[in-house]
Amino acid sequence: MVKQNLIYERAVSLSTQAHKNFSIDMSGGYSFSKHVNSVPILAEEFTAASTDCVVVFSGSAGDVFPAVLLSAESNQNKFVDENGAWTGLYVPAFLRRYPFVFTQGPEAEQLTLCIDEEFEGANSEGLGERLFSENGTRTQYLESKLQFAVQYQNQHSQTKEFCMRLIELDLLEPAVANFNGDASQPRSLSGFFRINREKLKAIPPQVLNTMFEKDELELCYIHLQSFRNLHKLA
Repeated sequence: MVKQNLIYERAVSLSTQAHKNFSIDMSGGYSFSKHVNSVPILAEEFTAASTDCVVVFSGSAGDVFPAVLLSAESNQNKFVDENGAWTGLYVPAFLRRYPFVFTQGPEAEQLTLCIDEEFEGANSEGLGERLFSENGTRTQYLESKLQFAVQYQNQHSQTKEFCMRLIELDLLEPAVANFNGDASQPRSLSGFFRINREKLKAIPPQVLNTMFEKDELELCYIHLQSFRNLHKLA
């Protein structure tokens, strides 16, 4: 699996001084993600994403985060066509947020909205949606993107809490996805984690009840059931 942050090439702090004349043209669709085979998703996205994607956990044994597999090949996104259109049923919020992202400052609670200046749709020719008005105030477009980024950040923290519980309960195990196909297709995909079903069933009742109340138990089974979509990636 690839590093998901590779779609951000040069994220810089958004400011009226540097970006007053910036516009964002999204006519290229999701072509910026055509070379990634996985992207992070939030816990809130599990149900929608599992309709046609495989939900896994990416990272290291002590620091994981949910992700969706987008291809069986390392540098390909099967859900984006040659025109940049998304062909799947659900577009992950991580991609809908692009080219914007929050970065964390020296203090944990200090967040700065940034923009990827290398995004092919970023321009100073007025193509697409302007970020600032003539008097330097945020446009409605930028306000909506800011609110989306705030919501994403809040849900990101809740998702991390869910992941920490999985780690504490030792529910995750390295996994390999095997595919059937001709010789030109990869036979397997590794580098991710999945929940061990037997360990999940052995969780103590008190902990199980807590997970049930937080809807975390539902997330676990949605994740496991999403592996039925593996054949779509081959």
